[in-house]
Amino acid sequence: MEYAIAVIDIGMTNKKVAVYDDALKQADARYRMFPPKLVDGLETHDLDALETWFIEELADLRKTYPIKAIAVTTHGAAFVCVGKDGHPVLPCVYYTHEPGDDFHNRFYARFGPPETLQAKTGTPYLKALINPAKGIFFVQERYPDLFRQTHRLLQYPQYWGFRFTGKTGAEGTYMGCHGYLWDHAENRLSSVAEDLGAAPLMPKTLNRSWDILGTISPEFARKTGLSPEVIVTMGIHDSNSSLLPHFAKKGETGFVLNSTGTWCVSMNPVKKYGFAPEELGKVVFFNISAFGTPVKTAIFLGGQEFEIWSKLLMDINRRGDIPSYNDDRYRSILRNRNIFLLPELTPGSGQFPQSRARVVEDSRDYPFEEIRSGASVPPCFRDYETGFAVLRLSLVMQSITSFERIGIAQGAEIFSEGGFRKDTAYNGLLSSALPENRVFLTDIAEATALGAAMTAKMALAGKGLADLSKDFEITYQEVAKTAIPELAPYRKAWLELANTAFPSP
Repeated sequence: MEYAIAVIDIGMTNKKVAVYDDALKQADARYRMFPPKLVDGLETHDLDALETWFIEELADLRKTYPIKAIAVTTHGAAFVCVGKDGHPVLPCVYYTHEPGDDFHNRFYARFGPPETLQAKTGTPYLKALINPAKGIFFVQERYPDLFRQTHRLLQYPQYWGFRFTGKTGAEGTYMGCHGYLWDHAENRLSSVAEDLGAAPLMPKTLNRSWDILGTISPEFARKTGLSPEVIVTMGIHDSNSSLLPHFAKKGETGFVLNSTGTWCVSMNPVKKYGFAPEELGKVVFFNISAFGTPVKTAIFLGGQEFEIWSKLLMDINRRGDIPSYNDDRYRSILRNRNIFLLPELTPGSGQFPQSRARVVEDSRDYPFEEIRSGASVPPCFRDYETGFAVLRLSLVMQSITSFERIGIAQGAEIFSEGGFRKDTAYNGLLSSALPENRVFLTDIAEATALGAAMTAKMALAGKGLADLSKDFEITYQEVAKTAIPELAPYRKAWLELANTAFPSP
């Protein structure tokens, strides 16, 4: 290979250092999980341990691969407050921390009503600290003296770029992801960022993900053994990174990416920013693509729901397998319309914030907590295959609603990736429920890392994204459709329960 690209891919659970060759093929990858570092009872990211590991892996990988560039991609909703000495001045708190309703009420009382902020910043009301502006507000309240020592407030990918190069910058995909920090309508830092006092601490110019932040610092070169000429790109938000391979192959619009994992993220690249009135107050928002264009997005914790509910089914039935699709069983459930599994295990995290996790069977509610404790178990959960069937149907119902919320057009293709890619029942039902849209499974195992590698190659080669389409292949395998007329009336009944059984106060 002429050169290699190192990708630092930081997920909430798994961290990865990968190497791609000049043809964008993954040549190597190292993985590790880091437990949270507890600080004052808070779960925080262990930045020192992460940095030590990145240096160790890069030092080892450079012995085999001629690394000329580093690209960073990370999960959303994280930031680091850096002091004048270049080191963090306070903990990098997990976005999963829930400070309580009083905290959220204080935030909106100060910065504006949730729907007003959503219309301006493209950001919905999310619990915990999934909105980074709330994270900044939280550390200001929790660590006021330390926050006053902040010299630079850096988004997570750019923090790592800063540690590698000593240079600071910002780019659109991260600044624009559900943060309340960017005003999409006026294309500038938001009034929330200004009122927080965060705006003067952040770079005001948004660069492109493939722009060069700088070359590695002498200190970083010494620690890793890398050449001082190695470049570091600006960094990119993980969901937006996973779009890049499809942009290269399919163009910038005309498809929806269904990225499935702990979070199921539905992304629709659109031409114009804006919400319909009925969308405000829902968990639908806008990302900014690597091209600076709007990406209408909806999320729900599909992977988490599948994991928790399936473990409960396994415990109840003392089994460990995942049942396959049985057409007669599913059609019977759909036809009878008397068994439903409803979201949300994490209230307020998805498309049905007023719903509460439960099973409804023959018009009786079985709340999740009662099922888990054994106080009341629905009959369908003692039939292993039936329990899994209603779980999968629930995930399909939530996926369809996500697609509708992001404005999927008739004829738009859907590309499914991630954890549900191998679930033939989920994919078959999803395809059959969408007669006007073709559903495809892709063979990209790690789209986020590939997208990040593409940004580095663009920087090194001076090429546009479309120019890279010849460098790699994606197999799009179409999911067959089966006429299942019972799906539509079942979904209508499911939606009535999800929307009205537990109305918001």
